[in-house]
Amino acid sequence: MATPPAHPAATGPVGRRSLLWGASSVLIWATGCSNGTKAPSSTGTSGTTGPQTASTTAAPSTSATSTAAPTSSTATSAPPSATLPATAPWRPGAGEIEPAAKRSAVTLIEALGSWRAGQAGERRAAARAAALGIPAPLAGQLASQAGSLLGPGDEARLQVIDAQYGGLLTDTASVLVVCRQWSRNGAGAVIDGGTTVDVRLSRTGSGWSVTALHPAVSEPAAPSPTASTRAVLARSAIELPPAAAADIRSGTVHDSVLQAMLRLADTYRMSVSVVRSGHPLDVFGTSRPSDHPVGRAFDVWRINGHPVVDPATPRALITAFMRAAAAAGSYNVGGPVLLTGGVTSNQFFSDDTHHDHVHIGFPS
Repeated sequence: MATPPAHPAATGPVGRRSLLWGASSVLIWATGCSNGTKAPSSTGTSGTTGPQTASTTAAPSTSATSTAAPTSSTATSAPPSATLPATAPWRPGAGEIEPAAKRSAVTLIEALGSWRAGQAGERRAAARAAALGIPAPLAGQLASQAGSLLGPGDEARLQVIDAQYGGLLTDTASVLVVCRQWSRNGAGAVIDGGTTVDVRLSRTGSGWSVTALHPAVSEPAAPSPTASTRAVLARSAIELPPAAAADIRSGTVHDSVLQAMLRLADTYRMSVSVVRSGHPLDVFGTSRPSDHPVGRAFDVWRINGHPVVDPATPRALITAFMRAAAAAGSYNVGGPVLLTGGVTSNQFFSDDTHHDHVHIGFPS
């Protein structure tokens, strides 16, 4: 494991990255994402509550039970008989370190975030969770924490875009489930939205079990977006899921991050997973704050169409991207490969948490 940077928010057992949606038959209690603007596809490649998850508000929320609307949503008129988009279950692929943890987290989110007409509401969501093998009291608790996943729609479909680690320790984990969700109300209006959920898990004798949910909470878009904000949102080479796009629109992401995204997009097509919201507030397993909630970091799970976690992805592509991120001003670049030759001795780091994505952080 790499020696973390000297910056106080850049240390910890799992590295810098740990700051802060039909259902499967896998039993979560026992056993443990595509760009948000593209058609859904299955793109997986590969009982305590930990630190809270970052919202998109300037002061991160301390509540795990949010009733906010989906992080990013657009209502469109449609006849009541219109069919919501088809979705596919996300599955971990080759290269995953703890695939059972991700499977447990994703299966629950898929179950909570998708329902048929007439099956909306927290009570029905709790029943869907219990049907996965989660004990009834915990199923009810998790449904109460689902926030915007349950939404206002009479019917909904959810597509997981990606699942990455927010932290991975021996017996506990944070899996960040990045989602897009379509819902329809009784009048036939279709809402295209989505969120990111920080799913907390504990290892049991039979696998990984979900213990808590921390969905992202949306902040309104800034009334006067900056030129950098407009450029990032317009750049096709920067693929943003709903929660990350909302973070950018909110105006709470530092210009250092936006400029680095634009510079990297000159050479690479990158799929961003997390910016501010839906990420743990602290380095997982510690009390040290992370750069994500304050808008000074972003994570990339796919580069030029190649998932970072996939063993078939050329290491040279990942290392070149990491070095380009450092050249774009990042003081803190983490990923699956430990690099040398940074401006500082610990500008680069690697650990199990960053096996599935590249973290890019900035000091200001």
